[in-house]
Amino acid sequence: MRVHAILNRDGGTLRTADLNLLETVIRDEFRLHGHEIEVALCGGDEMGDQIAAQAKRGDLDVLMVGGGDGTVSSAAAAVAGTHIALGVLPAGTMNLFARSIRIPLGLGEAVKALANGRVTEVDIASVNGKYFVHQFAVGMHARMVRTREKLEYGSRFGKMWASVRAVVTAAKSLPFVNLTMEIDGRMRTIRTPAVAISNNIYGDGHLPYADDPRGGRLGIYIMRSNTRAAALKVTVDMMRGAWKDSQKLTVLTAAELNIDHHGAKAENRSVMDGELTELAPRSRVRIHPRGLRVLVPDDVDI
Repeated sequence: MRVHAILNRDGGTLRTADLNLLETVIRDEFRLHGHEIEVALCGGDEMGDQIAAQAKRGDLDVLMVGGGDGTVSSAAAAVAGTHIALGVLPAGTMNLFARSIRIPLGLGEAVKALANGRVTEVDIASVNGKYFVHQFAVGMHARMVRTREKLEYGSRFGKMWASVRAVVTAAKSLPFVNLTMEIDGRMRTIRTPAVAISNNIYGDGHLPYADDPRGGRLGIYIMRSNTRAAALKVTVDMMRGAWKDSQKLTVLTAAELNIDHHGAKAENRSVMDGELTELAPRSRVRIHPRGLRVLVPDDVDI
């Protein structure tokens, strides 16, 4: 295979990693298994252009990125529906998509597993034609991200602590949103602090990521809390994988849905794979079964 790896030197664990050593390990491991490998180091503000350029190549088999979930999402969107497979080196805070496709979380172990890996196909989802691999959310999650971006942090653990502070701050005054949802043809009108849509339903007993990345169904999570304490409990339940036991959460699945937003404010009112986005008057959410080619360890059953 011909592989091009892009490492985000500003992302997560790569900020403090020995990037020269990591680059050497990547080259050696992939060449050992007979692959052609190129490695590029980029700043966070360069990643988008680098990913877009490599995704246009006709001679490339795998575009591998090292960074957080935002970097992974950007690369997935660029190669979805093409002949190029996505390789993921987990170097972010949560590494949720990497967990879903069973990539080892240690960078050294991930490099070895992917160098001996194989290409398969998994699902990807979209909102109004824009792809996401993990989650699209409206309401409290958007407020949390807006709050977190105002906080300073210089490490993975700093970002985790900033996220905790942002959740508590966002819950102090619940941001209720009025939505009309058409789920597989059935209409619902709701007023809620938060709605999240996942690319396949989350698994039990762990961080919110899909156990089956080829399940073919969106997960829909509607918060029914109307107090700060209840909202915080639902959030904690989601993060620890206990959402099935939550009394204040409606969980549905669908192949597609439309969300009509009736509020006046749209800028930065939704979040896609951790990045703030404008909330359109209508969000058309779809799942694309096996719409993304990914590089996974050879012993992974996907």
